[in-house]
Amino acid sequence: MPELAGKNVLITGALGTIGQALVEAYAAEGAHVIALDRPDAPDAQQTLDGIASGVRYFGCDLNDLEELQRRASELADEVGGIDVLVNNAALVIFKQHDEFTIAEYEDQVRINSSAVFVLSRVCAEAMKKKRYGKIVNITSLTLTGRWDGYVPYIASKGAMYGLIKGMARELGEHLVNVNGISPGAVLSEAEFRDRGDKREEYHQWVLENQSLKKRIEASDIANLAVFLSTSKADLITGQNIQVDGGW
Repeated sequence: MPELAGKNVLITGALGTIGQALVEAYAAEGAHVIALDRPDAPDAQQTLDGIASGVRYFGCDLNDLEELQRRASELADEVGGIDVLVNNAALVIFKQHDEFTIAEYEDQVRINSSAVFVLSRVCAEAMKKKRYGKIVNITSLTLTGRWDGYVPYIASKGAMYGLIKGMARELGEHLVNVNGISPGAVLSEAEFRDRGDKREEYHQWVLENQSLKKRIEASDIANLAVFLSTSKADLITGQNIQVDGGW
């Protein structure tokens, strides 16, 4: 029987490219997957049903932290506690730092890191009682790589990295692991949508910067997340592991 069979796994940003790969990977391990995304996401449950059977859609606005805390607490109580939390949701806005409004900056920080704090704290309550739990945060190579136009996003992911280090220290005595995965340039729908006719130029730029001349797939991120959620990674915590093809 797969090790994660019967575990309650909450995945945020579940309808994106990496999110769907995470849903598929955890469902394949027999987990009870709860997929969190925007409450107005079109055909959400239908999309998830096409990925794996038994996946539950949970719509919630990560921008509303008070509502998020309330609804996440109710969900955790309903299912008997979340065993694995994967904080994958992210808001990304691309433009130069002096073009951002204060509201745009705050939105990215709130969704990309403040919501992580709220969800991690809610889920950790049951984890501490069980003396078991895994929290996996999806950070970003933009923290260390060469990307312009993402200052608020990079700042929010830096805050997420701080949460990894801080929460790993405090939750370690309860045998709860907190780690991060820093994806490189993952092939995604957003790449085709945002790059337009410069998509091939971007593709070549990525390969030039990677040691491994092969594009990263969303499944590469999901496979590591699953590993970090198993007993094989019980002594790994407070880490941010780059899956970047050797940037």
